[in-house]
Amino acid sequence: MGFTPSLAIDLILQTLWFVVLGRVLVSWIDPAGSGRIARILIEMSEPILGPARRILPPIAGIDFAPLVVMVVLQALRSFV
Repeated sequence: MGFTPSLAIDLILQTLWFVVLGRVLVSWIDPAGSGRIARILIEMSEPILGPARRILPPIAGIDFAPLVVMVVLQALRSFV
């Protein structure tokens, strides 16, 4: 089995899933995003989370956009 386009897409989707998860976990430790790792994760995940936040605003002060994005990424992985 070689490197196929579907494998590349799966790898990208899985990487994005872990980036969003990392952002969620780091936000508990560094909510201001002042650390280097936090800034990198914010820069990598914001292009995905920004549009999701515009569609799904915070409910009762809780941001559900990362959860929705992670579910969508996982669903996309199942189709690839």
